Amino acid sequence: VQLVEAGGDLVQAGGSLRLSCAASGTTFCITAMNWYRQVSGKARESIAGITTDGRTYYTEPSIKGRFTVSRDDATNTIFLQMNNLQPEDTAVYYCNAEGGYSVCANDYWGQGTEVTVSS
Repeated sequence: VQLVEAGGDLVQAGGSLRLSCAASGTTFCITAMNWYRQVSGKARESIAGITTDGRTYYTEPSIKGRFTVSRDDATNTIFLQMNNLQPEDTAVYYCNAEGGYSVCANDYWGQGTEVTVSS
């Protein structure tokens, strides 16, 4: 599975961005796709995800009500709509896919896309 993120940018506080993550290759492996983010000098953390049947979950309390994860099955793409961005949202955002079968890897990662929020 190959994952390609896009959409990162520099934005002012209060602004919005929409990140995308397109999956290709052995996409049958994927059972869920997630968004992580990593602040410089800190560990990568899970923030949200969506299963193949469309169930969403948000694992980072600070994003609830501001970020929305969605998917487009026709293009094997997931999105992260980020509204009311704050400087503390500045990070590199990574897409992750969970592999669910023995012939698949456990995890796949994209290269990351950088989001910078200025105050």
